[in-house]
This record gives sequence, structure tokens and C-alpha cells, in this order.
Amino acid sequence: MTTTPDRGPAHDRHVPVMCDRIVELLTPALADGGVVLDTTLGMGGHAEALLEACPAARLVGIDRDTEALRLAGERLARFGDRFTPVHAVYDEIPEVLEEIGLEEVEAVLFDLGVSSLQLDALDRGFAYRADAPLDMRMDQSEGPTAADVLNTYSHGDLARILRDYGEERFAGRIASAIVRGRETEPWARSERLVDLLRSVVPAASQRSGGHPAKRTFQALRIEVNAELRVLERAVPAAIDALGVGGRVAVLSYHSLEDRMVKRVLSAGSTSSAPPGLPVELPEHRAYLQLLTRGAEEPSAQEVEANPRAASAKLRAATRIRRGDARPVRTRGSRR
Repeated sequence: MTTTPDRGPAHDRHVPVMCDRIVELLTPALADGGVVLDTTLGMGGHAEALLEACPAARLVGIDRDTEALRLAGERLARFGDRFTPVHAVYDEIPEVLEEIGLEEVEAVLFDLGVSSLQLDALDRGFAYRADAPLDMRMDQSEGPTAADVLNTYSHGDLARILRDYGEERFAGRIASAIVRGRETEPWARSERLVDLLRSVVPAASQRSGGHPAKRTFQALRIEVNAELRVLERAVPAAIDALGVGGRVAVLSYHSLEDRMVKRVLSAGSTSSAPPGLPVELPEHRAYLQLLTRGAEEPSAQEVEANPRAASAKLRAATRIRRGDARPVRTRGSRR
């Protein structure tokens, strides 16, 4: 396992995105205490703000990254037994709650995508701005790396993940170049991949579409960590874990995540009764009420202070009746 050099305490390294708004949205469900489930704990910025704002509440923090759990644990140690860290993936919500003896929670938070910790740890291969091993695993204790994907996937599968997960226009062309490249030498380091992408992506697209590696690195990271397949299971599981009056907030950072979240929350806030049914049966009634109008975005001032907030979109809802969340499949959920 690659270790991350010590870069100081989490408080100095991480600025939580849209933190005040998330606290505003979730605290009404925690006014009398209860439990908030932070499914993507990271370095604990949102968790710290919620524990400070809701002194009677407890927080369960899930993360698949053991380094994040260590840093967040240091940051949140002052809250004592009000904070419970859990090493897990966020689609394991039912198992986590069962393990700690909870049937439901009052609030759930998702802060999706790659964390500041992972982006700043250049030796983990998430960032294309520095040469590093092509790893990209959020949990470095298990699973295939980005190099494994590049060296073993067929041309068709490579093109699919680049197209579906990176929304890359030149997916087929890039996949062909990757396959040719591994015939000479296995893929191992990010600099070589970035050089290939600079040569394959047309210059005009690089001028208008940003860094030529941005979409490919996003696609590889999503595939390595099964992010969309995990998210597809996790959001309905989070809704099912909420008690009536409970609230869920989701921060996403690219359109694939946001579309999936939008569909799940929209399905829950809309009647499923067939058209023309004279009486709406209870099981068809909406079980969610949306708390945001569309997706909220950070202010210009926040983006200026924290550029990593620029692509953030926030959606939230409250549980208004019991009933299982309806599954919603998307293009991005296919294997």
C-alpha cells in the first residue's frame, strides 16, 4: 500500500464545499439530536461543521480511504463518542447501520467524487499534473488499479468507459492508442498516459475543451472505484435508512453523478400512480419532498476562494412517508 506523506492536519488541508448551506439543510432534522450519516467522510470538514451546529447529534462517518479516516479521526477527536468512524464503501449503508445497531438515521450526507486528500496525494495517480503510478484506488488495500484497466481491458471496454464515464468524444481513438501502447510496454505511470492523450486528442479540442487528460482520468477513476455503480445502490439505501422527517443532501461534481441523483430524488418526490387511476393508493404517493429547486451551485465568492467547488451541484430532500425507495437505473450504471 502506498503511504501518503504527512502534509499537516486535515483542518489546514481541506475546505468543505457549500458547507454552510449543507448545515442549513440538514440541521432541522437534527434539532433534537439523532444521528447523521456522513457517507463520504473525507477529511471531516462537513462532519465537524454538523457536530458543532447540532450539539445533541451523533455522526457516523464512512470512508473507504484509511488515510482519510485517520485524518478525520484526529480532526474530530474532540467530539469523543459523538463520532464513530467506519471503514466501508458508501453503498454498504445497510450493513454499517446493522453493525452499529441503528435501524434509521435522521440525516445523510454524500460528498461525491475524488477528495482533496486524494487529489493532493500526487503519488496516488488521481492528478494528471504530476507523474505518478497509475493507481487511482480510493481504498488502496484492494481492487484493480488504473494500470490494470489500461493493460487488460479490451478495446471495446476501454472505449465504453471513456465514452460513458468520461463523456470523451474521442473514446475510440484513445482506446486504440492505449491498446497499441501496451503492446510495446505495459502502462504504469501517468506521465506516459498524459503524453499519449496530448498526441491523440486533436489540438482544436484541447484549446476548447480543457486539458486533454481530464476526461480520461475521470473515466478511469470512476471505473476503478465503481463510483456510479456504488452510487446507484447508495442513494436509495440512504433514503431507506431515513426516518420520516429525515433529510438527505448530495453534493456531486460531474453531470453523470448529478443526473443519477436527480432521477432518484425526482422519482421519490413524484406519484407513481398510473395515469387515469381514480384514487391514488398510499403506496403510489411520493415519499420525498425536494428541499432544493433543481441543483444549487456555490456562490462566485466561494468558487473564487476554493476553485475545487466550481463544478459542485447540491440536491436535497426530506422523507415524508415510509416506503422503499424506487430503484432507478441509468446508462452510467452498466458494467
